[in-house]
Amino acid sequence: MISAADVKKLRDVTGAGMMDCKKALEESGGDLEGAIEILRKKGQKLSLKRADREANEGVVIALTTPDHKRGVIVKLSSETDFVAKNEDFVNLTKRFAQIALDAFPATLEDLLAQPFDGITIGDKVTEQVGVIGEKIELAAYERLEADAVAPYIHMGNKAGVLVGLNKGSEAAYEAGRDVAMQVAAMKPIAVDKDGVDASIVAKEIEIGKEVARQEGKPEEMLEKIALGKLNKFYKESTLLNQDFVKDGKLTVSGYLQSVDKDLTVTAFRHVTLG
Repeated sequence: MISAADVKKLRDVTGAGMMDCKKALEESGGDLEGAIEILRKKGQKLSLKRADREANEGVVIALTTPDHKRGVIVKLSSETDFVAKNEDFVNLTKRFAQIALDAFPATLEDLLAQPFDGITIGDKVTEQVGVIGEKIELAAYERLEADAVAPYIHMGNKAGVLVGLNKGSEAAYEAGRDVAMQVAAMKPIAVDKDGVDASIVAKEIEIGKEVARQEGKPEEMLEKIALGKLNKFYKESTLLNQDFVKDGKLTVSGYLQSVDKDLTVTAFRHVTLG
C-alpha cells in the first residue's frame, strides 16, 4: 500500500505530478530511488532535489594550510538553524576544523579521537548534546592534498568545497577558488568522465535507451541515441566539462587552460548540509 506521505515525498523530490508519482511508486514497490528511475525512463522532466531535503542543520567549514598544500572540510550538524547560527557553535566547528588541518587524520573516526581541551573531540560533541539539548553530530570530514588546494565556504556555512590542482602558483590557486565556487553551484559528480562510476554510466545509457524507445525511435538506433545523451550527461555532471559559470563561452577545463595551458583539477571534495 503506497501512502499519501510517500507520494508527497516523491513529488517533493522530483516535481512530477501526483498520479505519476503514485504509479511510479506502485511500480517500484514503494522504493523511492526506483520510482525516480521509472519516472526518468518515461521521459519525465524532473526537477530533482535531494531526497534527504529534510536534512539536519549545522555548520560546514573548509580550511587550508598557509601554503595551500592541504585542506580539510568539517561538518558539525545540529537539529535547528537557531543552533547552527549561534556564534559559539560556529566557533566550535572552526576549532574542530583547525585540529583536523593540523593533525590531518585519515578518517572521521580518527578525527573524533583527537584531543580537545583534556578530552577528545568525540567527547566534546557528546558533551554539547547535553549542553544544547538537541542532537549534535560531527557528521562529515574530508581532506585533500595537492600542489594547490583552494577552499570555498558557501554563504552561511551551508557548504564547503576543496579543489586540488596540479600546479602551486598563485594564479593556479586563484583559479582554483573560482572552480571551487563552480563546484558549490553546479554540484558535479566527478572531475571528468573517467571518474564517473561504471554503474552510473550503465544506468544513464539504459535510461537514454528507454526514453528513445518511448519516443518511438527504431530499436537499432537506441544505442547511438543513448550514447549521445550520455555525452550530454558528462557535460552537465563532470567538472572539467561543465560550462564555466563565470564565462559560459568556456568550459571549466578551458578556463583553467586560459590561466596556464597545463593547469587542471586533480580532485575535489564537496560537503553540504544534509
